[in-house]
Amino acid sequence: MIAEEAGKRYPAYNRLVDGLGIRGNIKAQEALAELITYLDPSKGFRKTSNLLGLFKPIRGRKKIYSGRLRRALERLTASVNNTTSFQLTARKEKEVLARIWRIYRQEALGRLAIPAQG
Repeated sequence: MIAEEAGKRYPAYNRLVDGLGIRGNIKAQEALAELITYLDPSKGFRKTSNLLGLFKPIRGRKKIYSGRLRRALERLTASVNNTTSFQLTARKEKEVLARIWRIYRQEALGRLAIPAQG
């Protein structure tokens, strides 16, 4: 199962599952596992949101994003907010992504702040 494998490979995954309150919801956990592989704590939130297609429309500029990741974010947002896919808005998706990114970044920076042992 992808959710169990993500829990082994990414230490922040279990903390994210608890922070979002999706423990026991397998589809939401799989969508989170799909998203977490592309999160980079060294990049800012704006670059992360642009990768998922959550950017301000600027006329004439190419809009390159991953549709597969955007659909995973939609599934996760629908599960977290207990809504259907028809009631989703980009604002709700951005709020969920901000929560994910904040928790993941704190976990990554906290891990780097611990001095080496031994």
